[in-house]
Amino acid sequence: MVVIKLLQRFGQALFLRVEKGFNAVFGAEMNPMYQLGAITFYMFWVVLVSGFFIYAFYRTGINEAYTSVEKITHEQWYLGGIMRSLHRYASDAMVILVLVHMARNFAMNRMSGFRAFSWLTGIVLLLLLFVSGINGYWLVWDQLAQFVAVASTEFLDWLPIFASPLVRNFLTPDSVNDRFFSMLAFAHIGIPLAMLVFIMVHTQRVSGAKTFPSTPLAYGFGLTLLILSLVKPALSQGQADLGAVPTQVQLDWFYMAAYPLIYTWPHGQLWGLAGGVMAVLLLLPLLARAKRSAGFQITTAPAAHMIKTKPGETVLEAALRQDVRLPHTCRDGACGNCKGTILSGSVDYGVYQESALSEQEKQAGKALFCCAIPLSDLEIEYCEDEKLKQIPVKRLKCQVHRMVRAAPEVMVLHLKLPPGNELKFIAGQYLDVLLEDGVRRSFSFANAPHDGEFIQLHIRHIPGGRFTTHVFTKMKEGDELDVEGPLGSFYLHDDSDAPVIFVAGATGFAPVKSMLEHAFHAGTRRRMILYWGARKREDLYMADLAERWQRDHENFTFVPVLSEADPGDGWRGRTGMVHEAILQDHPDLSGFQIYACGSLMMVQAARPSFLAHGLPEEACFSDAFTLSQPKAAQPATEALP
Repeated sequence: MVVIKLLQRFGQALFLRVEKGFNAVFGAEMNPMYQLGAITFYMFWVVLVSGFFIYAFYRTGINEAYTSVEKITHEQWYLGGIMRSLHRYASDAMVILVLVHMARNFAMNRMSGFRAFSWLTGIVLLLLLFVSGINGYWLVWDQLAQFVAVASTEFLDWLPIFASPLVRNFLTPDSVNDRFFSMLAFAHIGIPLAMLVFIMVHTQRVSGAKTFPSTPLAYGFGLTLLILSLVKPALSQGQADLGAVPTQVQLDWFYMAAYPLIYTWPHGQLWGLAGGVMAVLLLLPLLARAKRSAGFQITTAPAAHMIKTKPGETVLEAALRQDVRLPHTCRDGACGNCKGTILSGSVDYGVYQESALSEQEKQAGKALFCCAIPLSDLEIEYCEDEKLKQIPVKRLKCQVHRMVRAAPEVMVLHLKLPPGNELKFIAGQYLDVLLEDGVRRSFSFANAPHDGEFIQLHIRHIPGGRFTTHVFTKMKEGDELDVEGPLGSFYLHDDSDAPVIFVAGATGFAPVKSMLEHAFHAGTRRRMILYWGARKREDLYMADLAERWQRDHENFTFVPVLSEADPGDGWRGRTGMVHEAILQDHPDLSGFQIYACGSLMMVQAARPSFLAHGLPEEACFSDAFTLSQPKAAQPATEALP
């Protein structure tokens, strides 16, 4: 147990360091380390498709096997040769990915409790992968295949279960017949199909398991395989000749790393090593299991959900399994989007990136629900409003009806709903734009619910941002977008007459605009003040609209604030940080409600200051978003409430 814990600590430190570097390059949403299983499954499909192509031209026979493979490789070099190389390198990639995936799960101790089933089925998959891969080399029937056949049968002959030595079947030219190759081909097809079944079984225990990588990663890995196939194609090593012993062969070390030991170690010792390694792998879930084997109960507040956890299951996994939609993105302790408050009970915080959860946040009762494993019954904060539950979430294909450049870096999109469809929402909620690989980009509704002919979104251009760059450079009117919504619980609560202060940062104006227009339409008489903070004057892209509201509604006040006012603009309004302007005007916030929407940095800076000036905790509503950066260690979302 001590050795296992030391190895796990070393592995955790290593993987966290590597993943941190990948987060800096790819971002948490595209980090390949967080999609090892999905990438492996993708490699499996490459192997399967290329394998069926090769099999269509392969001939099973002692004399035809080698010549048919050579014909595929050289006479169909434009496709057959590439397919053979893709088949080879995707198979090798599967070995690497599976081993790294297992090593990471071991390091993160994701193999005990309810995960033990996935760990054990993963070992079965690894064995099937090796058997299928080595079996595939026999089908080429070159000198490498001859070496593998002889070495494998000599190794198997040590077991006292065969009536006669298997190696005799590969010692003379007349000992191998056509039927043998038919059996090999059948096994090489049957084993991968069995693997497919085991993959489905392997993933079904994990809630929302991802079985296909993000599209950019799929393209990247596919392109890498293609380039490798062109630069260093897979070739045969001379036709097998059972009348002679191969003197020199090039091994595929991914599958055949242990083969040299067959001729350097006694077979008994090698079988002992293989059996020992297998025994350790099978027993690891038992050796590394947590002290308590039972699950716990999680209660959410104020929404009274009762969630039962399995042994070793994280809060997020248990919630998703029981259809409680806690917010999340990476599920690996990197993005911080699953961060929540533990009201009572204790957890094992798990392994995560330090940037996602600080010690101060842990002291304040915060935890990353994708990593936190309950150590007792828990009560967690999860707000779910009955008002929100009555509005169905829909997936619709909308058309870009109009595009308006409201500012140099802000685009206003007007989306037209499909004929005969409507999308009900509450002012302040948001929707997700679904990209082709399933990645989501979240944007708040900028129109009020009563003005529902078109959905209005305010898109801020993020340099290098995948979706926002597309909007500003390639999108045109008439394009279609897949959306899902409404989502989120940020809306104006009408159960109070307290005056309201809206705090908007940059395009955080969008949900505020929706809430204000709805309030004006409903005839709200509450005093409402909008503080809109931006860097420069041009960033107040709808200031004329807010000024018109101020003229038309006596209960509304508009206060724009610039943090980096350009002297050339002749700005004479408020300057500095927007939350500081609020505190200057209202040093006592005890009688107010505040609704803040903007960057995470703005909200994190403002909220403690508001509370310190008397604002009740229950009167502070916020909707923070993160900005997509091409090399940020955070999820690539332009606005994720």
